[in-house]
Amino acid sequence: MPASPPTIGCLAQVACTWEVLARKAGNVCPGREFPDLTVNDFLVSAAAIAPILNEAPTQPLGVTILRAIEATRRVVKTNTNLGIVLLLAPLASVPLGEPLCSGLSRVLEQTTVEDARNVFTAIRLAKPGGLGTVQEADVYDEPTLPLRDVMALANERDLIAAQYEDGFLFVFNQVLPQLARRVEQYKNIERAIVETQMEVLRIACDSHIHRKLGSVAATEVKLAAQAIGGLETPAGRRAFGEFDAWLRADNHARNPGTTADLIAAGLFAALREKRIAIDAPFVWEDHPFSTADEHGAAEPQLKRGKDCSRE
Repeated sequence: MPASPPTIGCLAQVACTWEVLARKAGNVCPGREFPDLTVNDFLVSAAAIAPILNEAPTQPLGVTILRAIEATRRVVKTNTNLGIVLLLAPLASVPLGEPLCSGLSRVLEQTTVEDARNVFTAIRLAKPGGLGTVQEADVYDEPTLPLRDVMALANERDLIAAQYEDGFLFVFNQVLPQLARRVEQYKNIERAIVETQMEVLRIACDSHIHRKLGSVAATEVKLAAQAIGGLETPAGRRAFGEFDAWLRADNHARNPGTTADLIAAGLFAALREKRIAIDAPFVWEDHPFSTADEHGAAEPQLKRGKDCSRE
């Protein structure tokens, strides 16, 4: 008998697994974990949300998000995947037999105040770092607008929220095409993810860094990424190692977490649309971390620029 096609939950788990196993700059990955956050935390979180995302087409979006965060908190003690869940849940809500873009538009247009209420509860449960408070539609208040409208209020300061307003344009127009093209070019998933991470950091300030450290720090990370050349050259590989070490300094303060979340969403969409094969080779044998470890890491020279806002 022919093999059954992968389910939505399976594709989501593969996307989350690939994202954390890829040795990206500044993120949790094999050999470079955080004191309070490990690779295994992300792997068990991916397994926990997979069956819930599999049911996403048959339940309200807010219910999917809340159930996924509840399942995550049962297996880990810290926030591993709030951003990932916020991005994957709308994508997973589109049945596999329905075109993704038009189906996603339908899902986003139909969000309700109850969806917003459940998402606010999920955010409070996840306790993301640097959350703070806002004057309008704060997660500690009772929502009065549908979820998509709530997200639109935050679109200028949060790239994940912006996806809800514009129909995931950044995921579809930037992240997914870059991942697919680079898998074709480099013949492995890991290098495609690393190269895509660097490109995303060059063109958009990371919302997680902006939320925790402010616009100046987010701008410095963007400019530092722009200063790094190609990873195929010795100089570029050394610069990547130095960039990684700088992001991890000060107790991993510059962790580009939103960029990682967007990559997970792009991987899921690419898998769902068959732009990347689920059995594609993964490991990048000649990863630059070996060069960075050999030569040591130093803070890169940073350009100074204007404060960064979401672009």
